[in-house]
Amino acid sequence: MTIAVDALKRTRPEWSPWLAVVVEALRETTEERWERIVPRPDPDRRPPLLDGSSIVIDEGAARDLLIRLMRTAVKSGTPKMASLEAALRFDLDVPGLFAASVCQDRDRISEEAAVCGADEEAFQAVIALLAIPFLQSCNRRWASPLTESYSEGSCPICGSWPALAEVRGIERNRYLRCARCGSEWLSRVLHCAYCGTTNHEHLASLVPEKTGSSGAIEACRRCHTYLKVFTRLQGSKPAEVMLQDLASVDFDVAALDQGYTRPVRPGRDIQITVVTTAPQWLPWNL
Repeated sequence: MTIAVDALKRTRPEWSPWLAVVVEALRETTEERWERIVPRPDPDRRPPLLDGSSIVIDEGAARDLLIRLMRTAVKSGTPKMASLEAALRFDLDVPGLFAASVCQDRDRISEEAAVCGADEEAFQAVIALLAIPFLQSCNRRWASPLTESYSEGSCPICGSWPALAEVRGIERNRYLRCARCGSEWLSRVLHCAYCGTTNHEHLASLVPEKTGSSGAIEACRRCHTYLKVFTRLQGSKPAEVMLQDLASVDFDVAALDQGYTRPVRPGRDIQITVVTTAPQWLPWNL
C-alpha cells in the first residue's frame, strides 16, 4: 500500500491532503477489532451477504476512527474539509453514521451534515470511509466461496458497483473489484456489469491514446455507463483497489468526456441493524 500511495503523491501532489485521510482509513483495516464484529453469515442468504445483518459495533472504536478521519481532513486546509471542525464539536450519531456508511445511505449522511453545520460534500466523503475497515474484514472472512460461484454485476458482499475490472494472467480470467470491501468476483466477457446487456451493438471500448497502457474503458451505449479494465499478472490486494481507482482518474475523465458515467447509487440497496456493545460495569465494594 505504501508504494501505491507514494506513487499517487508523486503524480498527484495536489491530492496529498485527501490521500492522508484515505490512508488513515486503510491503515485501520489491519486492526483485529473490526474482525471481531463481522457477523456470522446466514448460509441461506443470497448476496449481498451484508443485507439483513445485525452488527454489534464497539461505539468507542468507531467514534475514535471517525474523529481521526475528520481531524486529518481538517488539517488539509481546504475550506470544505475545514468545515468538519464543526462536526468534531457535535455529538454525532456514530452508530447511525456507521450504518449509513455501510449502506451508502447518502440521504441520511446529508441530514447529519446539515445538523452539525459541515460541508455536505466533505462530510459525505469522510463518512464513506468510516465503514471501510469493517467491510474489508467482511471480505477476508466471506470471500473465498463467492469468487467461484458468483458472477453478477454488483459486489456480493456489500452491494457496491465495481470500481474496476482486472483481466489476469495467461488464462485472462476477468474479475470485478470492489473498492470498498476489496472483494473480487468472476465476470462475464462482453457483458455490461450495470444493465446486464450482452448486445455487442451496445458495447464499446475506449482505448487511451498513450501507447503501452495496460488499461481500457468499457462503455455501454444502452445505460451510458463505463468500467475501467486493466490487464495484470495478478490481482491488486484488497486494500489497494481504492488506490488503484484513484490512480486511474485519467480514465474517468476520458469516459466522462465521452458522455459516460458511473452510477451514484449502489448496485444493490442493503439494510442492516447496528447496535452497540453494552458498557462493562465493574463491581463496586462499599
